[in-house]
Amino acid sequence: MRKIGNNQLTVREILLDPVLCLAFGFGSGLAKKAPGTFGTLAAVPIYLLLVQSNIWVYVGFTVVASIVGIWICGYAADKLGEHDFGGIVWDEIAGYLITMGFVGFSWENIILGFTLFRIFDIIKPWPIQWIDQKVSGGFGIMFDDVIAGVFAGFILLALN
Repeated sequence: MRKIGNNQLTVREILLDPVLCLAFGFGSGLAKKAPGTFGTLAAVPIYLLLVQSNIWVYVGFTVVASIVGIWICGYAADKLGEHDFGGIVWDEIAGYLITMGFVGFSWENIILGFTLFRIFDIIKPWPIQWIDQKVSGGFGIMFDDVIAGVFAGFILLALN
């Protein structure tokens, strides 16, 4: 049986805890390879649902997801006994929604936004890397992905 994090949680424990289930992107963060990419993939159907609403619902959900994400990610890190464990992907979900908030709907934007966000999240140019290394807790887990989402969103907007 696979054990996750320093506190050795089981997959069952993660999926049955509603907050951990959110933190792990409805299970997408349990992927053994590239959990951040799978977490970002989990954001796509959320985006597709939200993009059908008005802009205020989209922005409101994204802001709430980002702010509540601080608590969600902090809770998950505490339960796992490990800061910014790779399987915690709520930050990727919020970051992708931020990226996509800069442009209108198109399949090309979905793919390009996904790619740009993943590049910024993986490469972590300044100040993203500094935030990732220096800011702790749930805020630190969320904030580097928020900034990655903003950077990716600006580039996506410039390319449109």
